[in-house]
Amino acid sequence: MSLSIQGKTAIVTGAANGFGLAIARHFVDKGANVMFADIDEDRLVDEIGAEARAEGPVRLFAGDLRQKLAITNLLSATMDAFERVDILVNATRQVILSDPLASEDDGVEQMLQQNLLGSLRLAQLCAKRMIAQTEGAEPGTPAGSIINLSSIVSRQTRPELLGYSIACAGIDQMTRSMALALAPRGIRVNAIAVGSVMSASLLSQIKETPDCRAAITAGTPLGRIAAAAELAETVQYLASDASGFMTGQVLTLDGGRSLLDPVATPAH
Repeated sequence: MSLSIQGKTAIVTGAANGFGLAIARHFVDKGANVMFADIDEDRLVDEIGAEARAEGPVRLFAGDLRQKLAITNLLSATMDAFERVDILVNATRQVILSDPLASEDDGVEQMLQQNLLGSLRLAQLCAKRMIAQTEGAEPGTPAGSIINLSSIVSRQTRPELLGYSIACAGIDQMTRSMALALAPRGIRVNAIAVGSVMSASLLSQIKETPDCRAAITAGTPLGRIAAAAELAETVQYLASDASGFMTGQVLTLDGGRSLLDPVATPAH
């Protein structure tokens, strides 16, 4: 089986910075057509505006993917540009703190809207398009791959990350449920639970609290924080034929960190 994604068309959300940007750029480098999607239009234009040309492999879409119309418009823009979609990477992530005892705090609802529901709706819409693209093909023909980004906090207990943890646990279960529903149609659905990987939020935290880097490194058995490029390569594996018999799995990419006592290590 090949790791190639040459000529495939991918939608990557959260693509203005952090994990999403790293994944989207990696996919372009590997020969894929990529729709960079994010709510932050200014950042998208700054990052890839010069590359987004009518005949090239890069496009950008700015919109709030918590809104159903924006999701529909994103898929329509992708079809207009590339005429198909083969890969969806739900890399949109937001991390906010929650007070577990504050009933007036809407952090849990915000995390569900931002990190879970938009990804679910986009996956549903893209899956319908993938199915339509293979209508009439031989049974068992691969139709597409959906990759969701989760976190190791989905199975660790951190009260201050209540909303984020619940949303990530939802992503994990969404991944498994959709994998079963879509397997007969040739669509694979997998996720990656991330820890100790350099995200935009982690970089910001390290700048604000320099001791954070040492604490995370000490709490990671492999003794380092991974670059976002390592996550991008794992996403490529899940998007390619190399993982053609894998679906419904939540891979852990954390340098062994989730094997340790979560209370002893920082949140990222």
